[in-house]
Amino acid sequence: MANLGRLDWYDLARTTNWTPTYVQEDELFPPQMSGSMGIPMPAWESYDEPYKQTYPEYVRIQREKDAGAYSVKAALERSKMFENADPGWLSVLKAHFGAIARAEYSASTAEARMARFGKAPGMRNMATMGMLDEIRHGQIQLFFPHEHCAKDRQFDWAHKAYDTNEWAILASRHMFDDMMTTRGAVDVALMLTFAFETGFTNMQFLGLAADAAEAGDWTFSNLISSVQTDESRHAQIGGPLVAILIENGKKAEAQKMVDIGIWRAWKLFSVLTGPMMDYYTPLEHRKQSFKEFMLEWIVVQFERSLIDLGLDKPWFWDQFLEELDYQHHGMHLGVWFWRPTVWWNPAAGVSAEERAWLEEKYPGWNATWGTNWDVITDNLLAGKKELSYPETLPVVCNMCQLPINATPGPAWKVRDFPLEYKGRSYHFCSEGCQWCFKQEPERYAGHLSLIDRFLAGMVQPMNLAGGLKYMSLEPGEIGDDAHNYAWVEKIRTDRQKDAA
Repeated sequence: MANLGRLDWYDLARTTNWTPTYVQEDELFPPQMSGSMGIPMPAWESYDEPYKQTYPEYVRIQREKDAGAYSVKAALERSKMFENADPGWLSVLKAHFGAIARAEYSASTAEARMARFGKAPGMRNMATMGMLDEIRHGQIQLFFPHEHCAKDRQFDWAHKAYDTNEWAILASRHMFDDMMTTRGAVDVALMLTFAFETGFTNMQFLGLAADAAEAGDWTFSNLISSVQTDESRHAQIGGPLVAILIENGKKAEAQKMVDIGIWRAWKLFSVLTGPMMDYYTPLEHRKQSFKEFMLEWIVVQFERSLIDLGLDKPWFWDQFLEELDYQHHGMHLGVWFWRPTVWWNPAAGVSAEERAWLEEKYPGWNATWGTNWDVITDNLLAGKKELSYPETLPVVCNMCQLPINATPGPAWKVRDFPLEYKGRSYHFCSEGCQWCFKQEPERYAGHLSLIDRFLAGMVQPMNLAGGLKYMSLEPGEIGDDAHNYAWVEKIRTDRQKDAA
């Protein structure tokens, strides 16, 4: 008997909607969970997913991916990669695993919400496999760093991070909970799969995979590539929804969710991916600058995708492009300065050669950010390490939960964007973060940033030791300069040669 081709039966097999008779439609798909905005069921049935994959195909491909990733890991276990890797690259691994692994597992619940409450059959089918993807991503990105825990306790934060009040994790949880665990299926699809995954997770995984291969870390490169190929598939869940929303008069609602998702993702990745690419990755292994990568993979592709789908560029697009020049430099400087408060060892990345590269990629870097590093370098050369640590706390944005910063020097124009809401003053780093809050103030009101908690007396004692305890950073986990200040001694030697 001849078999039908997959495309001959796929649409029929996955069209699983029915007319309920024991309950009302809103009981089967509660509007709060489906996020359907009153759009009738026939409209959702027009959803046409770009990736048409059956479950047997999915299992076969995923088995091959796992076999490949784990095989490479097993083959290279005796390669001494950990022992021979540049300390800056090890910090890339620690920061990535801590920030991403458990977030991937949480994303499985977001996919599960779409799989259960999405009204579009094709969406449910893709989300079911997306749910399995995210479970796999959480598991594999916990398994790979586990072998290093006995050598370096900071790798244990791959599992520990999301159970703490460490400041970067507070920022991560604030965003991921907003996108993944507190919204209906349609909002999740727009914010997580389209705004976040289509651009920013692909950027994180594509960029790191390329840098890992350049650095000779084939285990991590294969792992990240394995994850990214899943992301590129289920990241397409949100796209077909946009057409349905626009056709049914919901363009403004779709635009708002996408805009919030893009802005929130940008802020988080400015502190996560930017420093990794421009400072932590060894200079000889850098493929592109963070800005170059963003312009190629985010700006051009997002503009094309948004317009193709019938949406507009976000209103903040010019501000976003402007921030590409400075936001991650400020985040990097802040992370290095407050290095005891993170679970990895930040690489300064400001040797003479690295500064020349930064000046080439970001003209004017030496006259702005370089002036700050001049002061830090001079203090370290003079043996005044204590002056390379902060004496106070930064002002933290009540939306992105990150320090407010801007380019230093003559053009310095850091601004606080305040807002009074129900008797409380909120402070934001930008118009974008303030705008996000204004869209749904009750969703965000009442949350306390780390600085709010400190000022409220929730951190005791009210000093660095109390802060580290509150953030669950134990001895052996507290961050310090990745290269143990070897770059300072190289600068000292170079200056002595120049003087002679």
